[in-house]
Amino acid sequence: MATTALRGTPVTTSGDLPDLGDHAPEFTLTSSALADVTSQSLEGSRVVLNIFPSIDTGVCAASVRKFNELAASLDNTTVVNVSLDLPFALSRFCGAEGIENVTSTSAFRSTFGDDYGVRMVDGGLRGLFARSIVVLDADGTVIHTQVVPDITQEPDYDAAVAALS
Repeated sequence: MATTALRGTPVTTSGDLPDLGDHAPEFTLTSSALADVTSQSLEGSRVVLNIFPSIDTGVCAASVRKFNELAASLDNTTVVNVSLDLPFALSRFCGAEGIENVTSTSAFRSTFGDDYGVRMVDGGLRGLFARSIVVLDADGTVIHTQVVPDITQEPDYDAAVAALS
């Protein structure tokens, strides 16, 4: 199990992120249009999974905005935001913010959190996802991962983008 923290208080996750060099676990997520977004549908494209607790927090919203900005300049790369927020909340936020370069998805009817080891099992946000990044190459191989040290911190955007170089 991985660990992170919430304002300095340790939080445990349901497992560990996939190992570098491993083929990423398959997933089916739900888009804001209620359509399936699957790992198979993204094959052939590099993928950045921006995983976070809830779009309705400042740091999560900031990461979506930043990846939306970065995605515009990343060739053959799809940025997929992943949380347990309902598709309606994701659609509301992205519409209000003009977020158009990323795909926002909900894992509300999937096992993504446990498959990727990011579901927090204790702490005030237990049940939600720990802020994490998983970067996949075009073949679905894991080339970068990060669980932030504290949920209140933004991920290392530079490291995620560098992994795509």
